[in-house]
Amino acid sequence: MRHDLRHRPTPALVALLGLLATTALLRLTVDHPPSGGLGLAWPEPGWARYRWTALAVGLAAGGGLGLAGLLLQSLLRNPLASPYVLGASSGAGLGVMLSLYAAWRAGVGGLGPVATAPAALAGGLGALGLVLLLSGVRGRFDPLTLLLVGVVVSTLCGAGILLVQHLVPTGLRGEFLTWLMGHVPQAADPGAVLLAGLVTLAALAIAMALARPLDAGALGEDEARSLGVPVTGLRLAGFLLAGLLTAAAVSLTGPVGFVGLIAPHVARALVGPHHRWAAPASTAAGALLLVGADVLGQAWRPGGGQVPPGVFTALAGGPVFLAILLGRSRLATWGPE
Repeated sequence: MRHDLRHRPTPALVALLGLLATTALLRLTVDHPPSGGLGLAWPEPGWARYRWTALAVGLAAGGGLGLAGLLLQSLLRNPLASPYVLGASSGAGLGVMLSLYAAWRAGVGGLGPVATAPAALAGGLGALGLVLLLSGVRGRFDPLTLLLVGVVVSTLCGAGILLVQHLVPTGLRGEFLTWLMGHVPQAADPGAVLLAGLVTLAALAIAMALARPLDAGALGEDEARSLGVPVTGLRLAGFLLAGLLTAAAVSLTGPVGFVGLIAPHVARALVGPHHRWAAPASTAAGALLLVGADVLGQAWRPGGGQVPPGVFTALAGGPVFLAILLGRSRLATWGPE
């Protein structure tokens, strides 16, 4: 069955989009009435905009993380590469936290995602660049070294985040903690959500335009060069796109983990490894994962509080990461055939 789906990408992509549409509808209709319990109901007009905002954030941020993961895995030829694993998410998160801390020290409050996006971009690209610099040997990247350096850089960024969190007052510390757990806000700056959506759509268009060079690059550096692909320029463009996508997502949702790891593998399992199909499928799969995690958080509220979506993505991503690392998953076979 998996073989058939991989050679019929159009029906598989349509099915994935249909599942995403169904999940999006659930996000709009999952309801907790005052009488208690769980039900499905179209929201009241006064509440509808909050659910639409959460849905838009989930689609934009999840889709961006899924596409960023695909680009990193393809360019590095490493099935474990993702914004979270390589430290880009933590670096972007540290950039946002530092900007919020600086604003608090200056007496400026209420910085939104648009204001913190440059700091997120600088932090994400800085962390990713540091990982590539420390793990690259003569322009080549050993998968294990890349993974270990990514974990170290991510840990250091996490330590910086904890330090900043310790330096702010208790009330602000609670807001920082909620953001760090990975959340999908129901009240967000419409301009920031629109910007993140446009970044994701533009990056998707660029990735599809670069589908053939990306396919060649996934075969190996020597093979790509023999086909006339400018590998250095392709990597630079891909890393920049991945950094932009990660920064836009983290500015909205915080450092949500493992979406960028799982989504590309799901996409390749359904539509095959060629980027003409894998790029839109990874974007849709990433959006499905984040919106689906948000639906679970809305539906299951132990103790009366919503479970952050980042908890569910971490619970799902941990086993997937170990399965790929140990070589026990067919999803790790991702190169073009």
